[in-house]
Amino acid sequence: MTLTKESFHGALPPASEVTKADMDSTREKEEALLQSVTTSGAVVPRKRAVGRLVMHSMAMFGREFCYAVEAAFVTPVLLSVGLPKNLYSLVWLISPILGFVLQPVVGSASDHCTCSWGRRRPYILGLGIIMLLGMALYLNGDVMISAFIGERDNRRTWAIVITMLGVVLFDFAADFIDGPIKAYLFDVCSHQDKEKGLHYHALFTGLGGALGYLTGAMDWGQTVLGYSLASEFQVIFFFAALVFLVCLTVHLHSIPEVPLRYKNEETKILLEVTESYKYSSIEEEIKNGYLKSTCTEIKAAAKPGKCAVMSHTEDQRRMTLKSLLKTLLSMPSHYRYLCVSHLFGWMAFLSNMLFFTDFMGQVVYQGSPYAPHNSTLYLTYKTGVEVGCWGLCINAISSSAYSYLQKILLPYIGLKGLYFIGYLLFGLGTGLIGLFPNVYSTLALCSLFGVMSSTLYTVPFHLIAEYHREEESLKLQDGEQAGEHGRGKGIDCAALTCMVQLAQIILGVGLGLLVSVAGSAVTVISASTVALIGCCFVAFCVRYVE
Repeated sequence: MTLTKESFHGALPPASEVTKADMDSTREKEEALLQSVTTSGAVVPRKRAVGRLVMHSMAMFGREFCYAVEAAFVTPVLLSVGLPKNLYSLVWLISPILGFVLQPVVGSASDHCTCSWGRRRPYILGLGIIMLLGMALYLNGDVMISAFIGERDNRRTWAIVITMLGVVLFDFAADFIDGPIKAYLFDVCSHQDKEKGLHYHALFTGLGGALGYLTGAMDWGQTVLGYSLASEFQVIFFFAALVFLVCLTVHLHSIPEVPLRYKNEETKILLEVTESYKYSSIEEEIKNGYLKSTCTEIKAAAKPGKCAVMSHTEDQRRMTLKSLLKTLLSMPSHYRYLCVSHLFGWMAFLSNMLFFTDFMGQVVYQGSPYAPHNSTLYLTYKTGVEVGCWGLCINAISSSAYSYLQKILLPYIGLKGLYFIGYLLFGLGTGLIGLFPNVYSTLALCSLFGVMSSTLYTVPFHLIAEYHREEESLKLQDGEQAGEHGRGKGIDCAALTCMVQLAQIILGVGLGLLVSVAGSAVTVISASTVALIGCCFVAFCVRYVE
């Protein structure tokens, strides 16, 4: 919400019309106006309509829809272009390594972005375009290369290169985009709306995943689009790109941002208007020390030499990697503990999800992916993989349902209870699946995956919002000036999201070796063990704001 001089003058009555009888009422209005200014020089966001929060959550719907499509088709695509097995780990490691290194840099950059469109939306748009490009390359790379290269060997080599590039770009952007989306929500919403927004994010994440898995499960080869386009992969790309473009457009037009460069101008306007309507009662309050800290902050922000927005030189200095690492290492201990608990959660969740369909095919259905393609063992394995996809669909639906249930449980058990229950149920569920691999019990316990998914997408970011709210409240009480806080919401959300990439790196290096030695059963046992360790960490190490 951008403030103008006219909006302030329209909100305050002319001094000539103020009488002694309504002096108290005028003072209360003016105090409320002053108290709406935070220590960053920005105005406290107004309450957002539910429709706006739903529009904001559409980005998560589109992102998860595309994620589900990738989960269903990336392995068949890689196999179809002839990717050697020794390159599989390379495909899954490049993206998280890039994300882990670059995510904090982009988070810090978005905190200090002065684009007239806002701080977060330019990055969200850019990452969305990279997602579409990556998806186009890995789903259509073989067809594209076939149109330009005729020689078989060269065509195969370039098809592998283009497909790998597409997978890396898509994973990189899809993992990356979550941080700016969360920071965007925190910037434009009040504390109560942040809670609602995170729940809507989890709800639409589950719905998008469910619809994506269902889209992947359908046989598009026998439809009109299947006959019109070159392959089933192109049909899937058409639907995924359409859904994502619509969702991204709706998200970017959901809630306007206040550009960073305008925030200092708003505080100047507020100062001018406040000074032009000084009543004796307010002046006395200021002389007595009441509202002194707030007025000091406003005046400091209004002075060009002490602007709350960093100068260009300071911005460049802060953006150096050395300074960025120093900022991350100087994070308070409760932020670091939250990041570690988030790492445990994603390690447990991904170790189960990345190999779940293979676990269903090999352990539950007793099939083999290495048997001849016309053999009973291979067909049994393929059936198990298809059933595993339905299990992932159950996970997505339960994630949406639990995100709604979280809103009901939160007043009773708090964030600590939600965090603990999410890890505990997932740890117990995966443990039971590993010990008793049965088709029906496994599908039923897939609903507990959704509990974990919803927990990971909401509770840690909710805690980040609580930490920032507490810090801003303490700074307001202490009368500190704006700009003294070295980190913004963007870099904190980026640090949290980095744990997803770090979990992928750890699993890519370690879990693949375990699977090759002990088989797919080790994945669910590992997931259960890590989740239960994380459960203890959540209970005893993570700090919760009262």
